[in-house]
Amino acid sequence: MTNRWFETVAVAQRRARRQLPKSVYDALVAGSERGTTIDDNVAAFGELGFAPHVAEHPARRELATTVMGQPLSFPVVISPTGIQAVHPDGEVAVARAAASRGTAIGLSSFASKAMEEVVAANPKTFFQMYWMGSRDHIAERMQRARAAGCVGLIATLDWSFATGRDWGSPYIPERLDLRSALRLAPEALARPVWLWSYLRTGRLPALTVPNMARPGQPAPTFFGAYGEWMQTPPPTWDDVAWMVSSWGGPFMLKGVIRVDDAKRAVQAGVTAISVSNHGGNNLDGTPATIRALPSIVRAVGDEVEVLLDGGVRRGSDVVKALALGARAVMVGRAPLWGLAANGQTGVENVLDVLRSGIESTLRALGRPSVHELSEDDVVAPAGFFRQLG
Repeated sequence: MTNRWFETVAVAQRRARRQLPKSVYDALVAGSERGTTIDDNVAAFGELGFAPHVAEHPARRELATTVMGQPLSFPVVISPTGIQAVHPDGEVAVARAAASRGTAIGLSSFASKAMEEVVAANPKTFFQMYWMGSRDHIAERMQRARAAGCVGLIATLDWSFATGRDWGSPYIPERLDLRSALRLAPEALARPVWLWSYLRTGRLPALTVPNMARPGQPAPTFFGAYGEWMQTPPPTWDDVAWMVSSWGGPFMLKGVIRVDDAKRAVQAGVTAISVSNHGGNNLDGTPATIRALPSIVRAVGDEVEVLLDGGVRRGSDVVKALALGARAVMVGRAPLWGLAANGQTGVENVLDVLRSGIESTLRALGRPSVHELSEDDVVAPAGFFRQLG
């Protein structure tokens, strides 16, 4: 391709599919069981319409906002996602892209790059943690994140370890040893551009998680850390409050979909809530997050920042979420498709697509600022919304 720019996230996804080995692409798409939730996350945005104005549009539009004390040039934050083997630069490239566009990145505990590298690329880094290991181990990871310069913490608790997919799960080895390399060789050889991007660095994906390393010890493998997570007893609300207190700074609880959980999160002292169903990768049958957003905003929106995560593919989707009360949205798959399509530039392309879509939608609605959007700007069919808990 002589022109690698793309005009929509859908185009980035198609290019990522052509660029990546099948197992890598399938791991990005993911989803669980029937895929009901992952499909609804996207489809629900298509059910919402707009009520535009035709005159007196503002000449300029304000997109800037703040999330957990960090100024953002527009209301989109990169959501934390695990090992980003779609490109050798992984999370560092994503962090640089986000920094170049004036926004923040959430860095997964299961990331392929160390938090120190990512913070150096983008000081607006929120470190994401799961409840895994002992409190001492969790406190160690918090201290490392604090020392690295992470400006906020994201706790993700909505994971049931559902692994079955009706369309089949991709093969992901624990290590890229000779046996697994031979098994994956046909896929990799069928995607020579992706393979060459790694070969020219002199290394293949390590499949380790450096942010889970204990002090003075090597990084565990993805599945080694995953096993520890599975064996850790689930947290209580007292544990959440302990995390908030121990971190002592901006703190987001990600994975909230019920009103009663949102209220308990406020009681635990969180700064922000992300209305999320783990991108459809968790309990299948959970409704799209945009359906549950307004009830949570009504319940706690005056006390904490409420963000939305799940299904965002367009700038108009961002505007719909903001009109229904979200402070900002978090995007996970879209930046990874951009990364696969064109590295850091591809991630910047995705962010530019979203920003441009926000701008044009605000113009059509006659709104001068993202902060002046309201439910009056959105048309929802009967029975669209869900209130859980």
